[in-house]
Amino acid sequence: MSPGCLTFHEIYLAIRDDITLGLPERTSPIRPVGIFSPAPQFPAPIKAPDGAPNVLLVLLDDVGFGQFSVTGGGVPSPAMNTLAEEGVTYTNFHTTALCSPTRAALLTGRNHNVAGTGVITELATGYDGYTGIIPKDTATVAEVLKQNGYVTSWIGKNHNTPIYETSKVGPFDHWPNGLGFDYFYGFMAGDTNQIRPYLFENQTAIGTPEEDDYFLSVDLADHTINWLKEIEAIQPDKPWFAYLAPAATHSPHQAPKELIAKYKGKFDMGWDVYRQQTFERQKEMGIIPETAQLTARPGSLAAWDSLNADQKRLYTRMMEVFAAYGEHVDQQVGRVLDYVETLPDADNTMIIYIIGDNGASAEGGFDGTLNENAFFNAYLMKTEDMLSRIDEIGTELHFNHFPSGWAWAMNSPFQWTKQVASHLGGVRNPMLVKWPERYSKGGQIRRQFLHVIDVAPTILAAAGVAQPRSVNGTVQTPIQGKDFLSTLSDANAPEVRTSQYFEMVSNRGMYQNGWWAASLAFEPWDPVRGEFDPFTAEWELYNLNEDFSQADNLADKYPEKLEQLKALWWAQAAANKALPLDWRGAERFSAEFTGKPNLAGDRSRFVYEGMLTGLPESSAPDLKNKSFSITANVTVDEKASGMIFTQGGNTGGWAFYMKDGRLKAAHNFIDVQVYTIESEVDVPAGEHELEMEFSYQGGEEMGKSGEVTLLVDGRRAGRGTIERTTPFKYSLSENQDVGSDTGTPVTYDYTPPFDFQGTLEQVVVDVKK
Repeated sequence: MSPGCLTFHEIYLAIRDDITLGLPERTSPIRPVGIFSPAPQFPAPIKAPDGAPNVLLVLLDDVGFGQFSVTGGGVPSPAMNTLAEEGVTYTNFHTTALCSPTRAALLTGRNHNVAGTGVITELATGYDGYTGIIPKDTATVAEVLKQNGYVTSWIGKNHNTPIYETSKVGPFDHWPNGLGFDYFYGFMAGDTNQIRPYLFENQTAIGTPEEDDYFLSVDLADHTINWLKEIEAIQPDKPWFAYLAPAATHSPHQAPKELIAKYKGKFDMGWDVYRQQTFERQKEMGIIPETAQLTARPGSLAAWDSLNADQKRLYTRMMEVFAAYGEHVDQQVGRVLDYVETLPDADNTMIIYIIGDNGASAEGGFDGTLNENAFFNAYLMKTEDMLSRIDEIGTELHFNHFPSGWAWAMNSPFQWTKQVASHLGGVRNPMLVKWPERYSKGGQIRRQFLHVIDVAPTILAAAGVAQPRSVNGTVQTPIQGKDFLSTLSDANAPEVRTSQYFEMVSNRGMYQNGWWAASLAFEPWDPVRGEFDPFTAEWELYNLNEDFSQADNLADKYPEKLEQLKALWWAQAAANKALPLDWRGAERFSAEFTGKPNLAGDRSRFVYEGMLTGLPESSAPDLKNKSFSITANVTVDEKASGMIFTQGGNTGGWAFYMKDGRLKAAHNFIDVQVYTIESEVDVPAGEHELEMEFSYQGGEEMGKSGEVTLLVDGRRAGRGTIERTTPFKYSLSENQDVGSDTGTPVTYDYTPPFDFQGTLEQVVVDVKK
């Protein structure tokens, strides 16, 4: 207490003892309250700047420049078409060539390496630009808007949280709620089954919806609309920022059966003709200039006419499913756009629709695949094996992905695909922008060079919010993006971005004032990465001012210009934390290879009491390429069924369960083969110790065979051989579950959730190091 001030205790004593105290030398801060005293005041709520617009930011996944009809592609996109007619289409907009990096750059306005996300979170390493952790000094646009009077939401795909922080115990600093979003509904991984996803609301796992005819894109659109309805009902004068990130058109390519049927025969022309037709439509629409050239098919990709009848039948079916998937997500985002149009402040709503976080994906390999994770495990499925299940493609049964040839076609007129940051097929994505109050003339095309980091500062400028020097006590790294609002109303506005580096899994590009230097490290459809020397790798040179599609390599004609851009790339890479380069492939999934933190740590024993669901594979005991045992203490009735322990799903993994009284173990080898071992006798009613032992026989090699032994109360009840095991990754989105099974099943011998019937006291997993 300051000198001359009365404490409450002194006042209390004076009143109690009726003591008269003399006035202190200084005036007491305590005052009598009278009719002329000022009323007590609450802190004023933070209000957004006058006229601040609502912002709807939409980001699709794995989309080629020539995929949707809005830019001349063969997949109908009426909702996108309408938005383009009412707004502005940007045809010179660029992403990073991969999903997590693009999303980090989009939300922070910094280059993806500066935002700690030089690659997808599953492949993170300990180097500053590759940790998969968005640093506190690169606050998201949502955090800045929230602190300036906006309410914010993120609905859909995350893929920007470190994989070892995605379990129910967090920490939650890097979840959407910790990154500035008031509300989150969606999935944490890089992809998910569209019909059986594992979902979160804020930080609470809500699991897999069990509704009939469920589809994720519908659910995400519903949640977006409902969130907007709540804002309108509760505080209609508060501006909102809604970030909608559907899973489409990332694998698995899945769609309603009636939509798939609609496309029967629509792509029989094959990928070469499709690409040519798209190219011609793009010129007719003015999407690309008349001088643009259609780049040639890479030599390693087969010509459509060289394929046999079985290949054409399989590949066509995969493209039909993909087209249905694309049309379906356009319909769902279209419902959101339609609802926004009904709002009173629709004219003051800025819509930014980025059609893809990178180019179309070639990760299905030459023949396509029924399981994208086969690619991540360096396994290529055979055409004949997939043909026998052709009618299942597009359903929840598979994590299918179309062939690389179709990905290349979707990226017309450019070279290459997703992952290839050196070339436009990997990084050129269309963007649609509409803001009627600021610019009401629709149907316009803009050709200024832009990058995904330019979106965040443009949103802040539209909102009238300055880029902050400090956020939550952390001094901020300056936003590297440039505000492009000037281009919205002026097709001839000066370029806001004249230079940009690109790097993804050692594919490198450098843009400056229309010139582009490019160095391809590996073909994107090759899951096996061999030796590579970045110092001797070949570089190409293009003049995009005259060569829209990177068709004319000028490296031999202008060697000095190429050397200048190469030197600039190395300087920019160093300044933006893009070094050291890392060209490893599937082995980067492994925490053992990369040193990524893991909740399993050095433990070899894991004890689970009762039911526990939704533990991400990255936080669970690693059962790959080693021996282990699973022991369960149970009480069951006769003919009991239910899941004891599972890790993975229909993309690969293990299941230890009971069915009709028999004890069973199953291993799914990346949806190629499911091995099942069954006890020879029923487990009788009562208390029992049930055990599954797996003895790995591959030594130091990966993905080899092993022996499974089933035991009931210590006595052998069954035995069998697993001929091949999954070496690197079961899934990006399936979980480990005890007592139930979320997501998809390891084997279709049972139907999830397949809760354990009886009492599951304890499950112990022992891993032999």
